[in-house]
Amino acid sequence: MTSAGAEGFMPVAHDLDALRAAAAGCRGCELWKDATQVVFSRGSASARLMLVGEQPGDVEDREGEPFVGPAARVLDDALEVTGIDRSELYVTNAVKHFRHHLDQRGKRRIHDKPAVAHIVACHPWLDAELQAVRPRLVVCLGATAARSVLGRPVRIGAERGRVIAPDQRGAVPWAVLITIHPSALLRLRGESGWDAAFDAFVADLETARSTAQAM
Repeated sequence: MTSAGAEGFMPVAHDLDALRAAAAGCRGCELWKDATQVVFSRGSASARLMLVGEQPGDVEDREGEPFVGPAARVLDDALEVTGIDRSELYVTNAVKHFRHHLDQRGKRRIHDKPAVAHIVACHPWLDAELQAVRPRLVVCLGATAARSVLGRPVRIGAERGRVIAPDQRGAVPWAVLITIHPSALLRLRGESGWDAAFDAFVADLETARSTAQAM
């Protein structure tokens, strides 16, 4: 695994168009070799809310946009309940290339969680996005996103659903809320715990919405 990182691939200008164009050529880690393409971001450059996921999945890797696969349908359902218009969000991932391996038949691509080295290597892109958008609140969807945004390991159960105020020392100058990744809910489809888990996810997003509106 190479650990050169994305820093050497960053454009001089850090507006979103320049970042998106430059990200297509990033070779800061080895994940680009097996991915179809980089998956950068989607949404409003003036968004009050930024949603950060883990990495693109199989569908996102093929289509080139974040959150358009199965987990996106869960996210969209929750956003609809909370009254959040997705067009007003900025949505991205901590890692911009799809990490995966092939199944035993060599046909199906199986999701692999990004390593810490991948999170670190890709972090300059996320940091530049944060600086360009300057959201009121960052919603971290899962532990990988939270680690990238906060720069430390995170236990979802211990920190979920509460707003973490900006660090006055400037280490993390964004209000942050941690919740689960919507892919975690997919495993509960049809199970007895689905309703409670979905409602808890909606509650987290409602907290994020009301907090961003009040700031």
